Amino acid sequence: QGLLALLRRFKSTPTKEVRLLLLGLDNAGKTTILKKLADEDVSHIAPTHGFNIKSVSMGNIKLNVWDIGGQRNIRVYWRNYFDQSSALIYVIDSVDRKRLDEAKNELIDLLDEEKLRGIPVLVLANKQDLLVAMKAHEVAEALELTQMRDRAWQINPVSAVTGEGLKEAIDWLTGTLKLTPGPTTTK
Repeated sequence: QGLLALLRRFKSTPTKEVRLLLLGLDNAGKTTILKKLADEDVSHIAPTHGFNIKSVSMGNIKLNVWDIGGQRNIRVYWRNYFDQSSALIYVIDSVDRKRLDEAKNELIDLLDEEKLRGIPVLVLANKQDLLVAMKAHEVAEALELTQMRDRAWQINPVSAVTGEGLKEAIDWLTGTLKLTPGPTTTK
């Protein structure tokens, strides 16, 4: 009877599964963020030439995160991964002021994609552990995020290396996707 009770309990609390796209320019910290979320060592990270997929469990939620390389010659292939994506996590290198316009233009192109229409966008202002990093509100201003009106969005300051801010960011995203109880914030 113990096994039967366990199976019933397991069946009554099904795991929810979502597909998340993790995109951004090369060297923004996407792979480090993915490894940190998966509780893996982040001391040796190499540029992603292609993609990484990791499943991260958070309670009864399974996040299938697709980290796709951000080099200019790989970005043309991003659209091959848009199908069935529940949300977009867009990573910004908050130190790289020279490429902020390039990051903005790529984000605008992503938001115009039909297969990504209306999905929530979580922008991670990464590298906040560095003193020269732009604040999240500066990044939001440069990306003109306040003009985004067709979807839920949020920007969070994070450090991929230390993990600071990642839990709060993912909590917002899962709450927005209505996977966890709690308030949803839209900016």
